[in-house]
Amino acid sequence: MSVAIQAGTARAAPYAAIVLDARTGEVLHSRNADTRLHPASLTKMLTLYIAFEAVEKGEISLDTLVKVSRNAAAEPPSKLGLREGQRIKLRYLIRAAAVKSANDAATAIGEAIEGSESAFAARMNRTAKALGMTNSTFRNMHGLTTSGHLSTARDMANLGRHLFYDYPDYYNLFGRVTTDVPGRTLYNTNRKFLRAYRGADGIKTGYTRAAGFNLVGSAQRGNVRIIAAVFGGSSTPWRNQRMAELLNMGFSRAEKNVTVQRPRKPSYAPVDPLLMSGRENNRVRAVAASLRPVARPLPQIPEAVQVAAAPVVTPPEIIEEGDQGSEPSPAEILARQVAALEPQPVPAAIETTVDAAIVPAAPEPEAAPVRSAALQPRVKPRARPSNLLTQFPAAAPGAETTTASADAGGAAVVTRLTSAGEANWSVNVGRFNTKGLAERAMLTTALAEIETLNGAGREVRQSPRGWDATFTGLTRDEADRTCQRMVARSQTCFMLHPGT
Repeated sequence: MSVAIQAGTARAAPYAAIVLDARTGEVLHSRNADTRLHPASLTKMLTLYIAFEAVEKGEISLDTLVKVSRNAAAEPPSKLGLREGQRIKLRYLIRAAAVKSANDAATAIGEAIEGSESAFAARMNRTAKALGMTNSTFRNMHGLTTSGHLSTARDMANLGRHLFYDYPDYYNLFGRVTTDVPGRTLYNTNRKFLRAYRGADGIKTGYTRAAGFNLVGSAQRGNVRIIAAVFGGSSTPWRNQRMAELLNMGFSRAEKNVTVQRPRKPSYAPVDPLLMSGRENNRVRAVAASLRPVARPLPQIPEAVQVAAAPVVTPPEIIEEGDQGSEPSPAEILARQVAALEPQPVPAAIETTVDAAIVPAAPEPEAAPVRSAALQPRVKPRARPSNLLTQFPAAAPGAETTTASADAGGAAVVTRLTSAGEANWSVNVGRFNTKGLAERAMLTTALAEIETLNGAGREVRQSPRGWDATFTGLTRDEADRTCQRMVARSQTCFMLHPGT
């Protein structure tokens, strides 16, 4: 068990993040937001956007019986378990792709709308361009690692914004903790965060070995809605913790009262305009009573609880993408988290994140084998861009170094993380009697000092006298500024020079 956990967290994928005010599209924070990375199952957000569009325009209805192809049935987990030749309503495929992140369901959706994976991928790229996703290219409906299948934190956050505003009748699907398909109940891969972060109502997780743990999240408090994206997390708890920090940052920076500026919904173009001549539009008569999904009430969690409970074990036959775990009751979750909370000297504006987020994750499901994209030209590696910022999680000594390549558009594609130039200073924020107290102190400090510790490594080491809590990977100025601010609040902080 421990070997599997280490293997899942030792090789860090590149980090990127962005925070948007969903009402205006204003960027409140960004880091590597335009770096082309593996989106994993965040891809399904675009697959579902096109499915909603196709239903709205009458190409297909929610009650259309979709025949499952051999290609769809053969997709690796996470999956619904569809069989070749099986017929299933489109509405159930949409639920499975949005909630369980089922790869076979996503493929069946694309084939039902466009006839083949390649044709649907072409429509994905047309739609992405119309949505302003200028640094994204898609090769499949599900997001399993394929050459040339890349996106950015900025593009995915903007896609999440379009899903919320362009298809509000369907957006609630992403906030369902569970959903039903014939014969079974499906659990949301993002259920822990949905239940724990106040105001969270979506939207999509993603995980492959090449991508790391990705998440586009959205939450609303009062009249403020924030959307954030994070790429390259080292585990589900880390991803959830970081998303909580990003959303908190967004709520603290966003203006309370602004005029909503909805994004422009792109023009409907199901067929490439260059191919319109001689081809009929694949349009069917819309079903007048094609009912929209109805929002389901979520369990109420106290405002102090900001991060999900520790993961538990899923039965082996149910494989969840990037997030395994059967469902503890809300009372059990609350009891664990309330028991873990202790008062900390944090500014009143900062909400405390509980230690549930730092409990080691259960073994993650193995990523599917890398697929080779047909007819995709190889590109020669080129030097890593000098303006690329790398961020936590930092690579351990001896870990793989960063390599970069250029796609056809010239944008940098990062595949592994390295340590940052002169960011080799550390700050120690105290010695504690238990590991749990040290980890909790680090979470609290990270929230209080998010401007200077944003992206720093977090290290808890046992010594003969207790557990030392240390932030690593800082420049000298960042370390000095952190300690000055903490000492001003009568908190412990020691700068550690390189080699200490």
